[in-house]
Amino acid sequence: MIKRALGRSGLQIPPLTFGGNVFGWTVDEAGTYSLLDALVDAGLNFIDTADVYSRWVPGNQGGESETLIGKWLKRSGKRDRVLIATKVGMEMGPDARGLAPAYIRRSLEASLARLQTDHVDLYQSHKDDPDTPLTDTLAEYAKHIEAGKVRAIGASNYTAVRLSEA
Repeated sequence: MIKRALGRSGLQIPPLTFGGNVFGWTVDEAGTYSLLDALVDAGLNFIDTADVYSRWVPGNQGGESETLIGKWLKRSGKRDRVLIATKVGMEMGPDARGLAPAYIRRSLEASLARLQTDHVDLYQSHKDDPDTPLTDTLAEYAKHIEAGKVRAIGASNYTAVRLSEA
């Protein structure tokens, strides 16, 4: 499988990323395991999820995708063979959204617990938070990179102007 550099992160990723938002929504636990095993067997290694997946499903609270991926990681022993990307910032409940440093800390710890790992490879702002200064968000991310809990950061759903500012 041809891999490409992800910016200057040091991560080498395939041209395809497997989106995990279906886990805990339209794909059950057994299906999740089967898909993830097939992914790795095919030589792919990049799994994308988010803390909010699949909060929109009646009866779900968010974190279902991360939880199933975490169970698979533990059961399969394949953590060293995959890159995990997850995201923070979407609404998880009342007063549980955004990119303020305290919220990022809580959310990252919750994601790590659900994923049953000590680090994520790519941690992304799921959407811009205009109420939190970019410098505050980036400084918080830097702390987690330094602590080894995050290898690289990214952003999703940002305007080009805000991404350039960051």
